Parts: sequence; C-alpha cells; structure tokens
Amino acid sequence: MVKYLNIKKAWFAAMAIMCFLITGEISAFGQEHLNKFHIEGYAQGTTYQVTYYAADSIITQKQTDSLLSQLDQSVSLYKPESLICKFNQSAKGIVIDSHFKLLVKKALEINRTTSGVVDVTVKPLVDAWGFGVKKPKSFPNDAEVKNILKDVGSDKIWLKGNFLHKKTPGVQIDLNGIGQGYAADLLGNLCELHHVYNYVAEIGGELRIKGSKPGGEQFKIGIEAIDGNDINPGPLRRIIEPGNGAVTTSGNYRKHLEAGGKQISHIMDPKTGYPTQNEMISVTVWATDGITADGYDNGFIAMGLKKTLRFLNNRTDIGAYIIYKKPGGMVADTVTSGFKSHMKLKNE
Repeated sequence: MVKYLNIKKAWFAAMAIMCFLITGEISAFGQEHLNKFHIEGYAQGTTYQVTYYAADSIITQKQTDSLLSQLDQSVSLYKPESLICKFNQSAKGIVIDSHFKLLVKKALEINRTTSGVVDVTVKPLVDAWGFGVKKPKSFPNDAEVKNILKDVGSDKIWLKGNFLHKKTPGVQIDLNGIGQGYAADLLGNLCELHHVYNYVAEIGGELRIKGSKPGGEQFKIGIEAIDGNDINPGPLRRIIEPGNGAVTTSGNYRKHLEAGGKQISHIMDPKTGYPTQNEMISVTVWATDGITADGYDNGFIAMGLKKTLRFLNNRTDIGAYIIYKKPGGMVADTVTSGFKSHMKLKNE
C-alpha cells in the first residue's frame, strides 16, 4: 500500500528544514523615509510573499501576480495549457519562451557539472513513483523502471534557437526542482527594476534576499532542528544572516511517501530509475541567485554527503548547510566554507 504524505512543497515551505524570517521591527536611525510593505499571494501551487522597504508602495500584488502567472503559463505542470505540458505531450518538441529557455539552459548546465545527477527528464520517474500530478495505485516494478529509463536522460533534449527538441515522444521534463528558485529571482528582479534594494522575496520556502532593514539590521532566517534520530521538527537550531543572495532547501524531511514501513524519497536517481537512498536528510543552499541554489539543492541530496562536500570544497560562490544521519542513526549537521563565508550562523 502506498501512503501519501505531504508531497506538495507548499506544505512545508523549505522542504527538508523549515527556513523562515525572524521578524522584529527596529527604529529607522535616519532612514525614516523607508516604510515596510508586504505582498502575499498564491502561485506555482504554493504561497509567495515579498517584504520590501521603500518610500511608498511602488510594487503591487497585481504586478507580482502577473509576473508569476506568466511563469506558470510557461513551466507549470499543473496547467494543461502551459508550454511545458505542450512540450511533454509533443512528439518532437516545440518553440519555447524566454523563461522556459533560461530554465532549460541552467538545468543542462547543472546536469553537466553534477555528472548527470541532476536531470530534468526524470518526470516519467517522478510520476511513476507517486510524486507527479496524478497518483499511481502502486510503485513500478523492475521491468517497468527499465522501460521508463529509455526516455530519461538530458542527452535526449537539446535547444536550437528557441526550439526545444526531444529525441523520442516519451521524453518529458519537470522543472519544479529549479523553478521556484527562479521565481524568487523574478520577484527580486521586479523589486530592483523599481529601485527597491532592501527586500526579501519568498516562494514555497525559497528565498531571494538583498539589502537590510532600515538602520542596517540584517534579515535573519531561522532553521529548525531535527531531534535525535527522529525527523520531527525540533527547537530552533540556527539563526543565519544570508546577506545578499538566495537560500533554498531540499530534502526528505517531509516530502516523501511511505510503503511497507519504508520512506520513499521524492528525489529520483536518473541512472537507476529509483528514488535516492543515502544518509542525507536535508540541504540548505546559499548562492548568488535562486535559480542556482534551487538547481543544486536536490542534486546535493542525491550526491550524498562525501560527494557534496568534495564538490563544494573551498568554493565561496555556493555553499550548503547539511543535516544527515550517521551510521548509527543519530542526526548530525555540517556546514561548508561557502556557507560560512556568506552567512553568519548562530546557535539558538
């Protein structure tokens, strides 16, 4: 029997560990002309919010809703009329728009740098294992997995101009693993287009941050702990100050299925066709933009602890805070140099 547990990102914001803004107002200290404005809405099957400081409400919900609606029309798997759904249903491919093209190019870049671990053509596997729009009654057997793998692999899609080609009709892509980070970037870019440089944009728990509160106080994010060998939320573990950049999270903390008493990860291994199984519980990634952070966070989960630490060794342009299980079952955490160098971590 397959048991479905909280498989939408909206249920748990930042997936593996819950990141949230720690609020608290401060006096302006000479910046009284900057007022706080807050917008919130619904897009991409989850909630979003933008908090910014400006002289007046120069950014409106009508603008943010319109922007995210355009993205949904491009790459939402929940909209049958979207470009991505049309591509998935096509025999040879279609002409795509700028949003779709940028996301595919980034996804192919990350596929190369992770040696194929991150692969957007895993949609047939995502669907088969119960994490797609429609839910199967049972998991696939070995023969079914082998058959699905015939249509999986980033070598089966390629861009030529604005036309995204596919090698076989069965090739389908899923950009959910990178799309919300990109959406946070779009919200941040909208702020900067209107000369707003102190903001936090969040969608589905993925954050794009710039500037600070009036008076110079940095935006703070809290990270909940995972207690002992359990995966129920514990008390606040870390408070981080990201500075300028993006913070995204992925993991198996709440987005999973259960079958036969076992947890089934939502992150697929494109080489074996099976959900990933390793010591990783969650990864919170810092990068200069949301599309990069979100594009790598699932990959780090799939790569496992040693490969992820090796990949991020001595890098300052991207970093990670990792929660994992030790061989004995106890939960531990570690942080890479790229995370430390751009973020102030404090124990709570």
